[in-house]
Amino acid sequence: CSRPQKVCLCPFLPVHPLKVSTCLYIIQHPAEESRVLRTVPLLAACLPPDKCKVLVGRRFSEDRYPELATVCRNPNTLILYPGAEATNLEEVAVMSSSPSVMIIIDGTWSQAKDIFYKNCLFRLPKQVQLKTNISSQYVIRTQPTNTCLSTLECAAVALSIMEKNKNIQETILRPLQALCSFQLQHGAQIHHSKEHLLKNGLYDKPMPKNKRKLRRMELLVNNVKI
Repeated sequence: CSRPQKVCLCPFLPVHPLKVSTCLYIIQHPAEESRVLRTVPLLAACLPPDKCKVLVGRRFSEDRYPELATVCRNPNTLILYPGAEATNLEEVAVMSSSPSVMIIIDGTWSQAKDIFYKNCLFRLPKQVQLKTNISSQYVIRTQPTNTCLSTLECAAVALSIMEKNKNIQETILRPLQALCSFQLQHGAQIHHSKEHLLKNGLYDKPMPKNKRKLRRMELLVNNVKI
């Protein structure tokens, strides 16, 4: 896990990498590389190297990333990005029997949106989303809404659906639960979602002057899906 011995997470990782047929391509925004408590390294530690490939960057052209371009043109490739165009992953998994490739964008919502819409390659795969109401266990980082999940959590849920094996989700979430537990024991505070803080009058930061951001916060308070 590459962490100090005092807070080592290796005992919470699977003894052997999980055997999965689905290959993950994690498209990571450069800002995530410098975060101390990022979840992608834990995800990669749970899976074989050839089943979890991390590409860091903002722009991905076909010339610079020929392998990724080939993956995006593969009819079995899915991209996990919610929206009006997305199909629930559960429905796709029922109809699919062949090994798949799944692309997941790692970053804040605004960073993920920027990567998705400014890279035409990511509009080629079938767009899917998770139909789940589970709350994030990544409680040491603020999420926009109560149902927003970290990259590791998204991957855990998605893989359990694609592989039709709920044990995968439990195994991948175990090191995340341990990470949060260690951090809370060493002074970290539980971070409620922005949605929770706004609805309960606990949001103590200045309200944004940008009308678009202000409108998004109003939608959160009024329980409107954004």
